Order: sequence, then C-alpha cells, then structure tokens
Amino acid sequence: MNSKSKQLTNRESSSFTRQLSRDTPVQYLKGVGPARARLFGKLGVHTLEDILYYFPWRYEDRKNILELTAADETGTLKSRWFNQAYLKKLFQKGQKIVLSGMVKGNPYSGIGLEMENPDFELLSGDDALVHTGRIVPVYKATEGLSPKQIRTFMFNAVRNYSSVIKDYMPREILESEGLQSLEWSLREAHFPEEFVDTDILNRGVSPSHMRIVFDEFFLLELGLALLKKREVAQQGISFSTSGKLSERFLQALPFKLTAAQDRVLTEIRDDMKKSAPMNRLVHGDVGCGKTVVALLSMLLAVENGYQACLMAPTELLAEQHFINIHKMVEAIGLKVVLLTSGRKDRPVDEIAGGSAQIVIGTHALIQENVSFKKLGLAIIDEQHRFGVVQRAALRKKGQNPDIIVMTATPIPRTLAMTLYGDLDISIIDELPAGRKPIITKVFFPSQKDRVYSLITAELSKGRQVYVVYPLIEESEKLDLKSAIDGAEAFRVKFPERKIGLVHGKMHQGERESVMTSFKDGSLDMLVATTVIEVGIDVPNASLMLIVHAERFGLSQLHQLRGRIGRGGYDSHCLLMAYPPFSEEGKRRLKAMEATADGFRIAEEDLSIRGPGDFFGTRQSGIPDLKIANIIRDIGLLESARKKAFELINDDSGLDNHPLLKDRLERKWMGRLELIKS
Repeated sequence: MNSKSKQLTNRESSSFTRQLSRDTPVQYLKGVGPARARLFGKLGVHTLEDILYYFPWRYEDRKNILELTAADETGTLKSRWFNQAYLKKLFQKGQKIVLSGMVKGNPYSGIGLEMENPDFELLSGDDALVHTGRIVPVYKATEGLSPKQIRTFMFNAVRNYSSVIKDYMPREILESEGLQSLEWSLREAHFPEEFVDTDILNRGVSPSHMRIVFDEFFLLELGLALLKKREVAQQGISFSTSGKLSERFLQALPFKLTAAQDRVLTEIRDDMKKSAPMNRLVHGDVGCGKTVVALLSMLLAVENGYQACLMAPTELLAEQHFINIHKMVEAIGLKVVLLTSGRKDRPVDEIAGGSAQIVIGTHALIQENVSFKKLGLAIIDEQHRFGVVQRAALRKKGQNPDIIVMTATPIPRTLAMTLYGDLDISIIDELPAGRKPIITKVFFPSQKDRVYSLITAELSKGRQVYVVYPLIEESEKLDLKSAIDGAEAFRVKFPERKIGLVHGKMHQGERESVMTSFKDGSLDMLVATTVIEVGIDVPNASLMLIVHAERFGLSQLHQLRGRIGRGGYDSHCLLMAYPPFSEEGKRRLKAMEATADGFRIAEEDLSIRGPGDFFGTRQSGIPDLKIANIIRDIGLLESARKKAFELINDDSGLDNHPLLKDRLERKWMGRLELIKS
C-alpha cells in the first residue's frame, strides 16, 4: 500500500489539509478513503475540484409543524414551527439547543414566553443539519454510496475547501454582469441558505447558479473565440472561381438549384477566394440539398489542382455518399475513392499520389498512415457526431485546407452562432420545388390491417414503399434477424410484389445492387435497417413504414421520413409503435405527427434529449455543461459569448489574466493547443 494511503496522524492530517489543492485525490478528504474514492470515481469524481463541481440534481425543502418547550435555570420557553412537523425527529429530551428569534409573551402571565419559527442550532453536533432542517441538496448516487453519504462528504468539502478554487473571473466581468464570488456560489449551489425554490434547476437560476452557469458558457465561448482568432490569423488557400467543372456538372443535373443553395454556394465561394482558411457550418432540413452544395464546393477545389475529401461518421454513410458522388462526377472524368477502416482495398497510394481527386471516408481519413498530396477542402458530414479534435486532425492533413461542416439537424440561428462560435454559418432554408408535406400517422399493432391497406393503395398507384426496422438493443444480430424476418413476412403478405432487403451486414456491392434496383423501379418495396437514413433519392417512393418507431430518436425518425416525398406525390409516413413506451417516446411520436418542419422537430428534440446530447457538447473536444441549460439560460449564454469574444479581442493570449488562462486550459484539457504561451 502506498504510504499516502495509510491513516495519517493528527499532526500529519492537519499539515496535509493545509496543502490541499484542486488536484488532491478525493480519497484524502475527511471520511472518504480509497474504497469510497473508487465509488466516487464511478460518478466521475476523482479530485477535490471534481467534488466541488459535482452539483445536486434537485433540492428538497424539509419544513413542517412542531411545538417545543425548552428550559434552563431561568425558566421555560415555548417554540412553535409551522408546517415543519418533521423537525420532531431532530429534538431529544435533555438535548442542548440554541434558539434565536423574536420573543413574545410575559413570563409572569399565564401564557409565558413564546417564539415562532425561531432559528436553532443543536449543540450535540451539526451533522444533522446537513440532512434536515434546511434546503437539502440531493445528489445522484451509485451502488455503495448513498445520497445521504454523498451529502455528508459534500458538506465537509464545501465548508472546508471551497476557497481552494481561486476565482479566475475578471473583476470587471463580475461587476458588469452582477455575478457573485466563486467561493460563495459554490457554497450556495450545494447548501443554499438564500432561496427556498427547490425547483430552481428547472424554473431558473439562483444567484449562485447564475455564476456557475455563466462560467460554463464563458469558458466554452472563450475557447471557441480563441480558436476562431487563431484560425483567422493563419494563411490558407486562395482559390480562383472560374467554375468550369461546376458549370459542366450543373448542366448535367436534371434539376435547378434552389435560391437557398445558390446563396450558400456564393457564401462558400467567397470564403474560398480569401487567403484565410474557411470554417463554415452548413445546415438545413432533410432533403434541402446539402450534398450537391458540398460536391460543387469540392469541384472548385479540384479545378484549382487540389484534392477534396468528405468525412462521414459511419462506414454505411460514407458508402452512401461514395455511391451518389461517384455516379454524379464520373461523367466529367474525376476519380473518386472510398476509404474506410473495414475495407481491404484501401486506396492510400492513390490519395498520397494525388490521382484520387475526391476522397470519401470515415475516421480512417485522419489516421496517421493516410496522407494527401494536396488537400484543399475538407467536408465533415453530420458534424454533431464529431468533435473539434477530429476537425483539427483533418486540417493537419493539408496546409490549412478550407473546412465545411454539415448537419441535417436544423439549429435555431442564435444557438448555432453561440455554440459553433468558431464557425461562420450558412442555412439552406428552402426545399426543392414540388415537395409536398408528408402525412405522418402513428399506428399500433391492433391497426395492422389499416397499415396493409395503405401500403396496398400506394403500390396499386405504381408507387414504391420503404419498410424500416430498428437496431434492437444495440445488437447487430437482432437487427439483422428483425429485417430478414420482416422481409420474409412482407413477401408472404404481398406475394405478387418484388421485395428487396438491405442491412448493415451485407457487402457494399450487394447493398448497392439492391438499392439501385429499388431506385430504377425493379423493386416495389425495400425492407431495410437504418442504412437508408441518408443518401437515397427515389422520387417514386411515396410511403414509409417504420416498425417499432418508439425505439428511434426524433432526429433519426425525421431523417428517415425525408427519404420520401421527393417526387411531388402525396406521401405518407406510418409509425408502427409497440406499447408500453416511455413519456419521451410518446413525445417523439406526437412531434412527428404534429409537424414535418425540421426546425420545429429540432426544438422538440432539444427539449427531449437535453442540450448536451443535442448539440454535441459531450463530444470529444467540447467541455461538458454540468448545470447550464442552453434553452433556459439563453440570456446568460449570449452574454457569456459577448464577453468572451470581447476579452479575446483585447487580450488574445490571456496574458493579463493568468488565473483565467489556467482555468481555460484545464477546462479544455489542452485540446487544440488553444493558448500559446
């Protein structure tokens, strides 16, 4: 056993307490020890700093009615508490107690002396006051470590060590924003004395929470401001914009770009002309045409003698992009390759030699053994599944190439500007002409005959149908079995129809063949897993049945629904749900029935999933938000962003704010080398 793990003598313990720092392992706090430290570790609490920032997830107001008679050598005193009956458990006969408050009555009258709702202190020890007689914090616990035990350790840590965390916020910001000191805020956030609203975490922030929420947003925005400042100062690539390849490509397209696509392309091309590296977020609703915009941007880079790449979060998504893009550009003589970790034919030589002009891939693109000859533009699809670390790694594959990140999750502009503060933002807020609203309806197992009738009606019109099965319990085997069994069942139900099947276990060539057959009309129905979530455009498909819809996330349901309604026909999305399901599941299904607007869907998804998951603040590279809520605290978020960017403009290296610089480095854990000494 390490000598530090042995019990300390009183003298050693006193000396050690004076030496405590924010990095002191939690096991050395009073009463914790190695065994409980391991349990705290399951909660993500490893150090003194961690425990001070492990905030309650709710509060309880433990007040009721009680009448008490206390006596000493001078006489007796009656005390009365209204609506605080539980206090009876605190008081024992013969116990010493201190009471303070307004005394009423006359010791010489028949009534005697009385006090109403007096403050009190039990002289036998103060631990009882941690758990009752106050606004009591409730912490999320783990097996072997109860909320009450955690509360005891928290009380000791907050009371004795709050001052260990030095206040790093500039005084002028505290004063202008009306914020309290960090030490006071930490104490009040754990064991509040100045407010009684136990639903404070849902209704709004107290002065103590306001300070901590502001800090979380401020450190997030400060990092983004530094990142933007650093990237703007770098030398990038200045592309010419003759657009010959783009013109040839556009002439071959069977449709015209929307005004929104044209506007976003102009914004991208203007960025690509500049010598500073482009960092742009492109987002919009499902089916708005982001892929075409991305491809036209890549053609500009290729025309200038550079390579372009597109990185997708999964092999299946990368394959779908590859299938669509190489078919689009093969007519103009460009070479497109696919690079994923699971492929044996990895075209690393073509990429390094430059013969591969457009590269589609997964995380494999940022592996050390992959090098580009002349990377000019990198596009990241589904940005919320990646982090700033992956973005930086991709940038290092070239000499400061331009970067576009795309997401099919619409984001309200204010929030997008705030949470992607290092990026310029483009919104494709228009769908192609001829799109009709998709009618969405929830069905239950007892209504299967109605579902079959709707499918029959669409097929009889010459339309095509998707049937989608979920990933069940995150098991690919169960997912595979579900899709296979489903396809077989539909073949029995519709024996006269041609039905195809695609799933994640099929070889890429086989999947591509089936999807091509569906697209050219050789198949009436396609039974699939979520491999069809993106990339397939079949105008003749007018109905989608999603089986076990309650198992899908809201944004995924909306993505899947976007596969239909592309041909100008009335289209239907049928959500087959199998009760029982959660309240969140009910909300998702109701939202899908209520609207097909991606921005409204995004707002509801944000409300259901929470801001951390929705915006990717839990992704690699972005600091977590522990108690800040992007929707509830939007005012604080905007204020924090403004102050952060102002500070970086004045002091880009934070040389005049060493405590803040240190705190920022710790919060971002050194990612992206944000601050240069």
